[in-house]
Amino acid sequence: MPSQPASGERWLRQRHWLALAAVLLAIAMLLPPVIGLARRQAYAEALQFVVFATVVPALLVTGAPWRLSRAGRAAGTGLADRVARSRSRHPALPRAGGYLLAYVAVIITWRLPVVVDAMARHPALLAAEVMTLVTVGCCFWIELVPSPPLLPRLSRPQRAAAAAIPMWTIWALAYIMGFSQANWFAAYHHVAGQGLSAAADQQIATGIMWAVPACCFPPVIYACLIRWLRDSADPDDELPALAVGRDPESAHRSRRPPRGWRAPSA
Repeated sequence: MPSQPASGERWLRQRHWLALAAVLLAIAMLLPPVIGLARRQAYAEALQFVVFATVVPALLVTGAPWRLSRAGRAAGTGLADRVARSRSRHPALPRAGGYLLAYVAVIITWRLPVVVDAMARHPALLAAEVMTLVTVGCCFWIELVPSPPLLPRLSRPQRAAAAAIPMWTIWALAYIMGFSQANWFAAYHHVAGQGLSAAADQQIATGIMWAVPACCFPPVIYACLIRWLRDSADPDDELPALAVGRDPESAHRSRRPPRGWRAPSA
């Protein structure tokens, strides 16, 4: 009787649907009615922004099929495996810090009123927004969540702190817009008595920019902190030390690969 796949193997196969969901969601954000509303209503433009800045990168990284075949997973010689080995040989903190700064800078840039007004008048700028948000966002999320064979090398507290910073940045931008007494975006014209007022439009946009990041980043923060609090010490440091007390052969077997690299058979 064939053996049943382990739960971890089932998850590795099923998680690829997350990448497909990211692609479908991105397409939905670029088609009517969203694409048309985003040129007339601030809340629709805010929805586009937070989806491409947070949801799409998170789903793509979590479900990315880096290894496209079973043979590639077994051999561990694919491009993704070579990248994972290269990442394991370089300091993680400077790289993650660079991606974090770039991510925050891109988020702030695309929420500046002058930039949002330019996008409303020149829809072609949407392609640049999508490209930069998704590319930089994916580079950042690889440092937060496992995307086998690419694994985060930051400690769990560092990952929790890194995830909180862009979330707070988006929230701060949302609150600034929400508490503004004037029309925050000059390109969006609202006629009294017709549709949403400027204040209502901005309040809905504020709620969207608060709610969507609240669904993406807190699970990462919570999972990292709970695992960190539950584990009294890093098993990567404990297991080799325990094995040394037995014999050299068992110490060699117990030694785990560097953080950020998964063995080909995993």
